[in-house]
Amino acid sequence: MVEYVGGQGPGEPVIELDGVRKVFEVRRKAGKGLRRERREVRAVDGISFTVPRGEVVGYIGPNGAGKSTTIKMLTGILYPSSGRIRICGIDPSRDRTRLARRIGVVFGQRTTLWWDLPLRDSYELVRRMYRVEPARYAANLAACTELLDLGPLLDVPVRQLSLGQRMRGDIAAALLHDPEVLYLDEPTIGLDVVSKARVRDFLRTVNTERGTTVLLTTHDLTDIETLCRRVMVIDHGRLMYDGDLAGLHAVGDSERTLVVDFERELAPVAVAGARFVRAEGPRQWLAFPTSASAAPLVADLAARYPLVDLSVREPAIEDVIARMYGEASA
Repeated sequence: MVEYVGGQGPGEPVIELDGVRKVFEVRRKAGKGLRRERREVRAVDGISFTVPRGEVVGYIGPNGAGKSTTIKMLTGILYPSSGRIRICGIDPSRDRTRLARRIGVVFGQRTTLWWDLPLRDSYELVRRMYRVEPARYAANLAACTELLDLGPLLDVPVRQLSLGQRMRGDIAAALLHDPEVLYLDEPTIGLDVVSKARVRDFLRTVNTERGTTVLLTTHDLTDIETLCRRVMVIDHGRLMYDGDLAGLHAVGDSERTLVVDFERELAPVAVAGARFVRAEGPRQWLAFPTSASAAPLVADLAARYPLVDLSVREPAIEDVIARMYGEASA
């Protein structure tokens, strides 16, 4: 990819939100023969955060949490009800055309490609819309084609592509004009394991080699664990957490699991700093806080019991977030 040279240096904020709200008015019937009631739904409720250039951030939450609404405000598709948004110093609601040249967007359930045209022709139309110089376009297309394995697909009409092939095509289209910021809304939805791995590898390469800032919303938390150092959790329009994955585990009070194989079946073992979870024959599962070291537990077990093997399993991020949602709704 061609390296971008612009006004925003490494580490400077390219995404800025300050007290952003989006309120929708919903009408519903109050009863038979009665007039419709009006009520307000706060899809986004006072969110503030900044994202520096070159960062990959996971933006996650359950359905209806406000993720897609946030993305649409960041792109200028929706106007905020209140608050301030700046993307690369631009107000999305006031200058969508200028902003469009500096961002790329992929909506996993919608395509930006032309359904009846071959992929190559869709890309040529993208080049003309964004007025990309021919040499720059050729270099970017070659890079995307190689990294996403699009060579055999360039002359295939978009309607004949599989979901995984189309998604790779959409991601390439979003990057042909060298955007500074890339928004990805469920980019791996419905993809098989191989396609997901290819997309993740490509995004990692684009971020590492070009410094593209990426805001990623997804329900596939493997995407988050693979690509993101920072994660933001949103629920009911409010930001519940903003930090690294390790901190998320701490906030969610998560536990690691020590899986121990003994020489023979034993009664549930008691070890200081851990709790017994379950046993199957000579194998037992012990849970301990993510903030604690496994070394003292292993040393204690080895000194008192005949061990054959053991392993430490990290907590599933799905469980951590589910626990956060449970606590918030309690």
